[in-house]
Amino acid sequence: MAKISFVGAGSTVFAKNLLGDILSFPELAGSTISLHDIDAERLRTSEIVAHKTAAALGVTPTIETTLDRRESFDGADYVITMFQVGGYEPSTVVDFEVPKRFGLDQTIADTLGIGGIMRGLRTIPVLLEMAADMEELCGDATMLQYVNPMAMNCWALARSSSINTIGLCHSVQHTAEQIAGDIGVPADELAYRCAGINHMAFYLEFNRRTAEGLEDLYPRIAEFAATQPAPLRGSQERTDGGIEGLSDAVRYDMFRRLGYFVTESSEHFAEYVPWFIKQGRTDLLDHYGVPLDEYPRRCERQIARWETMRVDLEADGGEIDVTPSAEYGSGIIHSMETGEPRVVYGNVANDGLIDNLPDGCCVEVPCVVDSNGIQPTRVGTLPPQLAALMQTNVNVQSLTVEAALTGKKEHVYHAAMLDPHTAAELDLDQIWSLVDEMLDAHGDWIPALG
Repeated sequence: MAKISFVGAGSTVFAKNLLGDILSFPELAGSTISLHDIDAERLRTSEIVAHKTAAALGVTPTIETTLDRRESFDGADYVITMFQVGGYEPSTVVDFEVPKRFGLDQTIADTLGIGGIMRGLRTIPVLLEMAADMEELCGDATMLQYVNPMAMNCWALARSSSINTIGLCHSVQHTAEQIAGDIGVPADELAYRCAGINHMAFYLEFNRRTAEGLEDLYPRIAEFAATQPAPLRGSQERTDGGIEGLSDAVRYDMFRRLGYFVTESSEHFAEYVPWFIKQGRTDLLDHYGVPLDEYPRRCERQIARWETMRVDLEADGGEIDVTPSAEYGSGIIHSMETGEPRVVYGNVANDGLIDNLPDGCCVEVPCVVDSNGIQPTRVGTLPPQLAALMQTNVNVQSLTVEAALTGKKEHVYHAAMLDPHTAAELDLDQIWSLVDEMLDAHGDWIPALG
């Protein structure tokens, strides 16, 4: 049976969902589950939840916990990464509050922009340390990489390590379901083809399977976009006086202008481009429903709920609700262990996969998985307007990876000055000062750069 290491297992809810998916496969139900975290209290909660999850499914895996990463990696077949270096405090707070002093607002700041750059600089070194441990202790294992900034992290790993790695996100499958809901088509009837970079991939084809064959759904999406107000995704409490729920106005407008629908949410996408967040332009924020500081609000809500959630999860006699998630991780493990083929969307090195994106950059493409491992499929040439837009983000990713791998501070400035949103808001002197203040505020969370 496989040994599966969960790194950052103190992310209890995410770990529970993945564990439930894995143990729901009979062929994986006897696996060894090694839970690792650096927070002993959270690790204890995750251990309790893991045992309850197994009990709810009526299975008997071997469940281990350890504060020692190398112990968890020793003999592992799969390593699943799900951690955040620096946490909400201090690092996420720094990522948002320092740029605000320069008049630079953000929404999520985990993928691109000055926040994404800093998150990459503090995360890549940790991932490379883990990869080195894996090369020594479980060199044939596969890393299922869930940590943001996805493209930067996977690009750095591909350049610096021999381990097998795939970056996994849920934006492709989740957005497909959202579109299906918008246009009134059952999600289980969809057949789509998608490619690009993480958080900026586009559905090159979006079809419905019918008795007569495939129906192109793009005309129906276009009709919906032309006749409906921007849909809201999930009603939720707002504390900023803004919209109720999260608007999809940004990506529906991008669809009208580009001809293809993007995978990542509007609040994410708004900060990857220079058009939606501008100083003093509250009219833009209101029109598109862009929620500034969205990620800190999410973090604060999760932190506020955690203690109550922890008590409920640990309660004696309390049952765990195990429901399937849309994450790809369990399916990949199942296919590699059993040989049953399936297709997932993964983030891998561009080794001849997309012609009009740079060689070696991290791309998100369909991957066939079976007993031969993970096999990315060739996409070819993207529509030129999509590749051009992606290139603006690839530039930032490339320079951040270069800074992290070479230790050259100059490339952090270069990454920030080429970031679309940062460049649209700040002049060069402001960008240089912002980088200096961000690096200083992060302190030892980011290794010294020269």
